[in-house]
Amino acid sequence: MHELAVTESLIEAICSQMPESRVAVVHLEIGKLSGVMPDAVRICFASAGEGTCVAGARLDITEPDGVGDCGSCGTSFAARGPLAVCPCGSADVTLSGGTDLTIKAVEVTGDA
Repeated sequence: MHELAVTESLIEAICSQMPESRVAVVHLEIGKLSGVMPDAVRICFASAGEGTCVAGARLDITEPDGVGDCGSCGTSFAARGPLAVCPCGSADVTLSGGTDLTIKAVEVTGDA
């Protein structure tokens, strides 16, 4: 499960930037084509965050779709997985977007 390593890296990045802060909410964007499972990140965040600046913080995850561009009919459509098929039935699809994992925002409390 690479989500543990990914989550530990996220926590380290957040806490290194605000070591004296107490984090209340972390807003993440995990693209549906990223290969990262949001539910696994949630579980890892709770356990890996213990004893760090994110201990007890809420994790808010949005999951944007990727974009599929059909080489047969020219249609662009929401791609929710790596094996996207165009609504026209063609598998001649180029995928873009939806592959990132981004820390969008971090909310802190007044308590240190």
